[in-house]
Amino acid sequence: MSNALQEIVSCMGQPVAGNPTQYMMEKAFVAAGIDWRYLTLEVPPEQLADAVGGMRAMGFRGGNFTVPHKVAVVALLDGLSQAAEKIGAVNCVNSVDGKLIGENTDGKGFLQSLRTVVDPAGKQIVVMGAGGAARAVAVELALAGAAAITIVNRTRQRGQELVELLASKTSAAATLVEWQGEYAVPAEADVLINATSIGLNDPTARVPVAVATLRDGLVVADVVFNPPLTRFLIEADERGCTTLDGLGMLVNQAVVGFEIWTGVTPDAAVMREALEEFLGL
Repeated sequence: MSNALQEIVSCMGQPVAGNPTQYMMEKAFVAAGIDWRYLTLEVPPEQLADAVGGMRAMGFRGGNFTVPHKVAVVALLDGLSQAAEKIGAVNCVNSVDGKLIGENTDGKGFLQSLRTVVDPAGKQIVVMGAGGAARAVAVELALAGAAAITIVNRTRQRGQELVELLASKTSAAATLVEWQGEYAVPAEADVLINATSIGLNDPTARVPVAVATLRDGLVVADVVFNPPLTRFLIEADERGCTTLDGLGMLVNQAVVGFEIWTGVTPDAAVMREALEEFLGL
């Protein structure tokens, strides 16, 4: 790309009411003295290939891909990171010597956030959900040395697919529990994670977990970032659990993406402040 032009990264997928990642990235670019831009672009599925071709033609430095493109974009790329290959989904693309390389920063962001309260190595972990976020989180936890991961999901087939992925591509023991009614957290669990969208933009939504099985010493985490204090976390806190909101995951995955694209480590405090400002916290 000509030095006269600004480097561009973008977010492609469904429209968002504003874009917290764009807000964080733009603030971080300014703080780092980097004259780049982050664009939010709505791209329908049937035009994804054209959009990726446009990235190549216009010399974009990279991009984020959101729902519904995280799996479909894989076939349009030149290579994948180890984590993205295992997860089977991409949310971050980086241009390297003219080749587009896919990465998945969702799980890495969650892992960094979780490590502020507990190291997952050797732990018994329960992941509720089997969608894109759950896949990324579960794979990264397995690669980080989790001893066992229980996938709790309403749809058996989708949950089993994730269990088989973990069993075939990681050393963590993986089991499936069909989610029927309120899930009773087993006494041996060290970490409980809501990796579903329950609670997103709805502070009254309740994750169906048997509150009586939440206990002191259990780490309870939520991938939902808005509101950061979900009903799930409030109930866990009232039972004496150590809780972790979704803000850290969102900030950390943005930090990882920033580093991938620029080679510069951004000020995470600036990004956290920008996110809180965006959410009006």
